[in-house]
Amino acid sequence: MSEKIQKVLAAAGLGSRRQIEVWIQEGRIKVDGSLAKLGDRITEEQTVAVDGREIQLVKSQSQKCRVLLYHKPEGEICSHSDPEKRPTVFDRLPLIRNGRWISVGRLDFNTSGVLLLTNDGELANRLMHPSAEIEREYAVRVQGEVTPAMLTKMKKGVELNDGLAHFDEITDAGGEGTNRWYHVIVREGRNRLVRRLWEAMDVRVSRLIRIRFGSITLPRSIKRGRWEEMNRDGIDELKQMAGL
Repeated sequence: MSEKIQKVLAAAGLGSRRQIEVWIQEGRIKVDGSLAKLGDRITEEQTVAVDGREIQLVKSQSQKCRVLLYHKPEGEICSHSDPEKRPTVFDRLPLIRNGRWISVGRLDFNTSGVLLLTNDGELANRLMHPSAEIEREYAVRVQGEVTPAMLTKMKKGVELNDGLAHFDEITDAGGEGTNRWYHVIVREGRNRLVRRLWEAMDVRVSRLIRIRFGSITLPRSIKRGRWEEMNRDGIDELKQMAGL
C-alpha cells in the first residue's frame, strides 16, 4: 500500500513531517530518480534519495523506536546546522544508523531543561501537534515588580502578535526582592511563548528552565549537556500521551 512520502520518511526517522515537506519544496528528495512533489505517495519498493543518499525504506520503518531525555544547557540551538556555527543539541548525541535524531519541539538558545529526541518521526509529530495539548512546565526567574493583577491577566489571556495566549497555571516559587521564581504551565509550543507573556507585562526573564514535558520530569541525576535513553515503559508512556 502507498502512503504519503512525508509520513513514510518521518516514520523512518528522517525528520518531522513539516521538515520533510520543506525538503520536498527545496528539491532535496527524489523518488525513482525524479524530484518528489507535495502529495506524492510511495511504496516500500520504490527508491527514495535525500540529498543524493538512498534511504532503505523497509529497514528504516522496521527500526526500533528510541527516545533520549536530554538536559539541554543554555548556549545550544535545537537545529542540525547553524550558519553562525553555534553549538547544537545534536553535537553531543550518539550516532544513529539509517536515520537521525528529531527534536520534539524546541528550546531557544538561552533556555535550558528537559528536551526529548527520538528517531521516530511519527511519534515526534504527534507529540508536537497542537491537538495533543501536552503540558510543559517551566521554572522562570523574573526581574521586576509582579502584582496579583498581572498574574491574573496572564492566566486569563494576553494578546500577542500571533494571537491570544495564557498560562494554564502560575505558582510563586519564592525569591528575594525583585528577583522571584515562578513555575508556569502552558499547553502549546509557540515560539518563545513563556518569555513573550512575561515581557508583555514589562517583566524581564533572567532564567528559564523547562522542568517537565507531559509526565516526563527532568531527573536530578542528568547533568547539563548529558542524556539518558528511555526504556520501553517510558516510550510506551510517551506513545500513549501522543495517542499512538
